[in-house]
Amino acid sequence: MTYQALYRVFRPQRFADVVGQEHVTKTLQSALLQNKISHAYLFSGPRGTGKTSAAKIFAKAVNCEHAPTAEPCNECPACVGITNGTIPDVLEIDAASNNRVDEIRDIRDKVKFAPTSVRYKVYIIDEVHMLSIGAFNALLKTLEEPPKHVIFILATTEPHKIPLTIISRCQRFDFRRIPLPSIVARLRHVVSQQGIEAADEALSAIARAADGGMRDALSLLDQAISFSNGQLLLEDVLAMTGAVSSATLASLVKAIYEKDAATVLQLLEKMMDQGKDPNRLIEDLIFYYRDLLLYKTAPHVEGAIKGAIVDDAFKHLAEAVPVSNLYETIEVLNKSQQEMKWTNHPRIFLEVALIKLCHQQVSQALPPSEELQSLIQRVEYLEAELRRLKEQNVSAAAATSAPAKKQTKGLKTGGYKTPIGRIYEILKQATHQDLALIKSHWAEMLDTLKKQHKVSHAALLQESEPVAASPNAFVLKFKYEIHCKMAADNTNYVKDNLEAILFELTKKRFEMVAVPEEEWGKIREEFIRGKEAKQEQEEEDPLIAEAKRLFGEELIEIKE
Repeated sequence: MTYQALYRVFRPQRFADVVGQEHVTKTLQSALLQNKISHAYLFSGPRGTGKTSAAKIFAKAVNCEHAPTAEPCNECPACVGITNGTIPDVLEIDAASNNRVDEIRDIRDKVKFAPTSVRYKVYIIDEVHMLSIGAFNALLKTLEEPPKHVIFILATTEPHKIPLTIISRCQRFDFRRIPLPSIVARLRHVVSQQGIEAADEALSAIARAADGGMRDALSLLDQAISFSNGQLLLEDVLAMTGAVSSATLASLVKAIYEKDAATVLQLLEKMMDQGKDPNRLIEDLIFYYRDLLLYKTAPHVEGAIKGAIVDDAFKHLAEAVPVSNLYETIEVLNKSQQEMKWTNHPRIFLEVALIKLCHQQVSQALPPSEELQSLIQRVEYLEAELRRLKEQNVSAAAATSAPAKKQTKGLKTGGYKTPIGRIYEILKQATHQDLALIKSHWAEMLDTLKKQHKVSHAALLQESEPVAASPNAFVLKFKYEIHCKMAADNTNYVKDNLEAILFELTKKRFEMVAVPEEEWGKIREEFIRGKEAKQEQEEEDPLIAEAKRLFGEELIEIKE
């Protein structure tokens, strides 16, 4: 076999070739230059990020004829032999297939022998988390106190499966997922070395599909080159990986935002006919909405947009779709993605999720302009009242010598003059039937105000309660005097709207008379007391009443 896969041809041979792991390579190079070489290292991280390659480069650097050096020369017999795998003192062991106690015991027995070809014996144990408990125990003592000529390098993708007793005896280096720009730059170098023309969008699509792994990226590139006709284009990569183009996603997102369910289903049907995977499609959608959210909230953050192409369609969507809508959409798609993992029909869940998004209500960030103006006026009025109340409180606190009764009057809000006479008239003609009629439609009246976008009116009447009603008027009690004043002044047509809605609901015209809760108790008590006094007067003996009329009340003495 003469052909070699790209990830083998372009495997890093120097620390400078290891992409995206500068925090690891710089530390190892400093240790090599200062001859501070540990007896055991643990390289952990996702697959395809350079763990085994860094281990072999380190093995060449410590055994290079030019050591101490930060980079292996790759020309001396030691470097060439380690690269070719012909030097027996550098062993690369796969723990997945050599995980028994016997293999580790064989290593333990051989480490005491000095190297035959180079300065250090280096044992590279790949996927070390696959070792059995007995194998770990057999390795433990050797790993703790190995001979001076032995170096252990353990590589793993799942460090949490390694016993802590092993980890504590190693210098640990965590390899990270390789950033998207670094992968694209490396792929650009590879295609230039291979003499292949490749579009930048195609390389970006491969880098996104690799999910931070350089080996996966090179394998996908190798596959894409074979799929294409001499020139690597975005369409070839999308067809090969099953991903969706940014333009198609933009069309789908636009149709969802416009609530065009028919277009959404047509686009989905077209993508399914092209062999797209529903799970991959919903993941691409989630990342597209994520990019929209980041672009909308932080457009100047460099590197925030990782998946989508920031073109005119993307910018238009970012400006049009509200942030609250993006939050809700990501939440719905994420929930559907979780459900799709446990079903045999993921396409159905995807269709349901997209139709649900087409029918979701767009959150209304602000009331209509008229209502907003009313709210602004109300806030300004409240702020003025608050300043006035603070001034009154300061004045009342200063007048400490004033009688308690006067202090109480000074603290009273006093901004509203209660129409006591009108309330007395209503109380004289009040009936339980009229009050019950108004109360039975009160909740419906508040809902009508909200439906008519009179949100501020409904909020103002939320703390109010009808307490008395006659055939043509009713008394509305407010918890706070300031709300009472705002409703009675009718500057924002609260009173007119309230009476109009009640007329539609009850078919009777009622006039609203506002009263603060504090005043209502006093007015009601005085009315009842006056009514009782009048009844007592009417029940007086007719002879006594006539005598008082003839001779005067002061000349008559009544004895039982």
